[in-house]
Amino acid sequence: MQLSPLYLEKIQAAERAGEARGEARMLVRQLNRRFGDASDRFTDRIQQLEIARLEELGEALLDFTSLADLEVWFSQN
Repeated sequence: MQLSPLYLEKIQAAERAGEARGEARMLVRQLNRRFGDASDRFTDRIQQLEIARLEELGEALLDFTSLADLEVWFSQN
């Protein structure tokens, strides 16, 4: 059975959205673990990022020493 290109496109979009939600959840959990619940104020902003930006944030997070670093990251990205 062959799926229509439109149907395949919708499936791929849903997969990307699911992947982004999962990655955003993981980043929020990492921020909460490292800096406490103060990162709740960034949750909405993180959830709105595309996958490429989420991956960049995940790498940058390794160098963060405070939530101020996250604020700077958002201002530069």
